[in-house]
Amino acid sequence: MSNKTQQSMPWPEEDFSRYGEVEEKKLGNVQQYVGKVMHRNWTSIPHVTHNDDADITDFEQRRKAYNAANPDKKKTLLPVLMKASVAMLKEFPQFNVSLSADGATMFQKHYYHIGFAVDVPGGLLVPVVKDCDKKSVDDIAEEIVALSEKARGKGLPMNDMSGGCFTLSSLGHIGGTSFSPIINAPEVAIMGITRAASRFVPDAEGKPVLRQFLPLSLSYDHRVINGADAARFTRAMADWLQAYTF
Repeated sequence: MSNKTQQSMPWPEEDFSRYGEVEEKKLGNVQQYVGKVMHRNWTSIPHVTHNDDADITDFEQRRKAYNAANPDKKKTLLPVLMKASVAMLKEFPQFNVSLSADGATMFQKHYYHIGFAVDVPGGLLVPVVKDCDKKSVDDIAEEIVALSEKARGKGLPMNDMSGGCFTLSSLGHIGGTSFSPIINAPEVAIMGITRAASRFVPDAEGKPVLRQFLPLSLSYDHRVINGADAARFTRAMADWLQAYTF
């Protein structure tokens, strides 16, 4: 048997106009770049995705109560998730690493820069909020707004998209129940968040109670992270959210 790497089959070439009317459109520069990055990350990293649900019933009650009492300082979920990510990276430092291109060297990071995916007209950008461990939730919220506006406007310089340790990709404002986000190399993990949903679960006495759950989808690089640690990471984040107070 040959030891040579099997070559991919060539991309199928088609004259689509044979089948009906078509319109030819060039992909934008951002979308082409993002596509190449995603292809590299997907084909180079052995992805596994672990799914879990965070019970955010009490968290949401506290958040809504805080927002009602402080209408000018309303809290949203994403900045809190960034603080949760910092707590998880500290508890599970094997998630705060990067591998060299040849996979032979691991770099343990002792800083906490968190990226977040932003949907822009030309594709997808990932701004990075630096030093989230040293910033308050309000400080992080302000940076998220500023970076998002910049991304959707004139665009972001590479410095604003570099140095990330971990990325959050939230689709909760649209919907969904779970997905497998692609790791943003050279990071080794990314957390996907979809729309919270309510369902009945039994209480301590077996009686049905209505609780609200937030789906969490953690994609991780199986070269440096095993499944048990991914499960512990996701469960610990869920527990952290459940206990968080405003």
